[in-house]
Amino acid sequence: MRARLLALALLSAMAITPVAVAARNDASADRMELTLPGGKLELRLLAPGIVQLRVDGTREPATPVIDAQASFDPVEVTRETQGDEQILRSAQLALHWNPHRAELRVEDPAGHLLLSADLSHAIDGRWVVRHAKGDPQYGIGGLNAFDPKTGDLLRQGKQIATAGAQGHTGAPFVWSTAGYGVLADAEPAQFDLSGTDIAIQSRQAKVHTIYLMVGAPDALFAQLRQVSGAAPMFPKWAMGFTNSQWGIDQKEALTLVDTYRAKHIPIDNFTFDFDWKAWGEDMGEFRWNTDKFPDGPDGKLKQQMDQRGMHMTGIMKPRVHVDTVEGRDATARGYWLAQSKEAPDYFSHKPVRDVDFDKPEVRAWFFNDALKHSFATGIVGWWNDEADDSGVDTQFLNMQRALYDGQRSISDQRVWSINRNFYLGSQRYAYGVWSGDIQSGFASMAAQRQRMLAAFDVGAMHWGMDGGGFKAPMPSPENYARWIQFGAFTPVFRVHADFGQKRQPWVYGPVAEKAATEAIRLRYSLIPYIYSYEHHAHADGVGLVRPLQFVYPQDAAQRDRIDAWMFGDYLLVAPVVEQGQTVKRLQLPHGRWVNWFDGKTYEGDREITLKVDAADWSDIPLFVREGAIIPQQPVMDYVGQQPVTSLDVQVFPSNAETRFDVYDDDGETYGYEKGAYFLQALSVRREGNVVDFRAAAPAGAFHPALEDYVVAIHGGASSAVTIDGKPLTKATGVEALRATQGEGWAQGHDRFGEVTYVKIEAGRATNIQLTTPAVQP
Repeated sequence: MRARLLALALLSAMAITPVAVAARNDASADRMELTLPGGKLELRLLAPGIVQLRVDGTREPATPVIDAQASFDPVEVTRETQGDEQILRSAQLALHWNPHRAELRVEDPAGHLLLSADLSHAIDGRWVVRHAKGDPQYGIGGLNAFDPKTGDLLRQGKQIATAGAQGHTGAPFVWSTAGYGVLADAEPAQFDLSGTDIAIQSRQAKVHTIYLMVGAPDALFAQLRQVSGAAPMFPKWAMGFTNSQWGIDQKEALTLVDTYRAKHIPIDNFTFDFDWKAWGEDMGEFRWNTDKFPDGPDGKLKQQMDQRGMHMTGIMKPRVHVDTVEGRDATARGYWLAQSKEAPDYFSHKPVRDVDFDKPEVRAWFFNDALKHSFATGIVGWWNDEADDSGVDTQFLNMQRALYDGQRSISDQRVWSINRNFYLGSQRYAYGVWSGDIQSGFASMAAQRQRMLAAFDVGAMHWGMDGGGFKAPMPSPENYARWIQFGAFTPVFRVHADFGQKRQPWVYGPVAEKAATEAIRLRYSLIPYIYSYEHHAHADGVGLVRPLQFVYPQDAAQRDRIDAWMFGDYLLVAPVVEQGQTVKRLQLPHGRWVNWFDGKTYEGDREITLKVDAADWSDIPLFVREGAIIPQQPVMDYVGQQPVTSLDVQVFPSNAETRFDVYDDDGETYGYEKGAYFLQALSVRREGNVVDFRAAAPAGAFHPALEDYVVAIHGGASSAVTIDGKPLTKATGVEALRATQGEGWAQGHDRFGEVTYVKIEAGRATNIQLTTPAVQP
């Protein structure tokens, strides 16, 4: 590195004195024209860290990867020339264009070379981007449901960016913790990753546009969101638990929901398989099966489920029965997908064929009056299945686009979906993905970790799986309990199984039921924490679960880990995925960590050994990161059962200031897009024996039921507490503090040790200062 810097300094000294042009804000200042032997490229700084390179005259976007509605403000730049070299600088990067070598160099603001793009073959759709030797590469794709390998997260060699077979997630995006990313407007795309090069092309169509991005992982995914589009927020009930089942009728569905409620096992959504549809009849793909669900069409079942606080969602297929009213209409209109051939359906045994969702007219036709009626009578979410069988990357994307656009055209109720593969761009349509028809068993469960983390590496932030496994044999009670614990720390928390199998906790015996119930209830206590990250996924591009290399990009030990991940900024989880395990070894990242369940503190950068409960399966390896701010609410049987008027906020101060944004809205509509939300930043810092906790003035026009925070500040009992510089009244204990009117504080003790409780009004700017025993370094 010193040698490279010295060489750069010598070259700089020999260069012609640069001529600088002052910062400009006109529309053309952030653009350059790059002349090549075969044509021209247009370079544009879309944002301070995003460079667009496209062949002159290219119509964009070429594929749904890029958000056609994306807009960008002019970037403040400076221009320089050094001899024949042109330089364009923003706040986040510097671009050096050398026309003689057809080379574009990308440097960070400190002058460190990040990328060097060889543009000599760009006009032909072949791009080569060079980087420092050994930079770790991520993205492009993961594994499908049936790939026997568990794999890892690092990418090298020849890679194909594709939506792929069921469970696969893909994006024409490769990125590095070294501080850069490369996105191609292509579908599919071929990447060839060597130790120093990223080569991109496509056999289907020339790649005419690529994007270079600069920043840490969270910045890269925020930029990816800008270019590819934001993920709309799922409804708040989708933060809870979903039971999906194949082989069910109305009577059993109500009985199961009533059993969940009687046992106080929280649940918010029941997803029906084929059973809800009149499959094979006229308009049967889109309407209720009155034999199994007699009260579906007139809305009586919806009313009964609403009274139980339960949502109903249903399976959708990309195929239509050929010899039906809608099938004959599809034939007459030319709506069939060319790659799909007429064949007997495995369930109805009648001839079916897929429609072509890439056609806008097909998407409008698919969300028809029958489906609108099913939505109005209770099917309020979409489980899209089997569109991956077509081999068309955009078939699933545009199938869900049909449902998203259709629902939004008639309702302000938020869209929810899960789909069986993913290609970048899908996220714009309230698109969740699940990992496909996976096997039961511990090996299959363990393999889901890589599939999940690889999904986040390509921008698929709403990921879930068939908890318990889809295929036979039925999971053992231990396997089921451990799978529920795993699922509780994923974005889309659900169970499902093959025809006739059950996945309710009580099916697996009292020990498994207890362990599963406790995991589900822990999930529900964290709904305020989880929902705030749902907002972050929409606003910032990074959601609830983060692979460890996102958080520790400079730590080589975290580069390829699938055994643990961050659940939000402040919780690290490493679920038990081995049968009969009695001891688990876990490498903790840098920092200080606290065991969520017993309060024991560990220093990071070392391996720890944990005892594992192999008898009752009662434990989840879960750790709190120092600096954490974690809001919790009372556990309810379903989201929104009672108004949340008070949040318990667990706080673990560190010497660096940390922050958490408490977010809320109505949880149901798109009012948040128009400013109807509540956003209040909480921050904390310890300096010596003084802790400062601040609540900023809130943003947004939504007024939640929330009245106060009961802040539990861990790390020693306080001797004095002030609020905005004035002493607070001390209560005799935390329960007395909760019962008191107004603000105050109390001392106490919990599993983490000595704690100071402070009750403050929510939604108001506040500064709390505590004097506590000094923490030993």
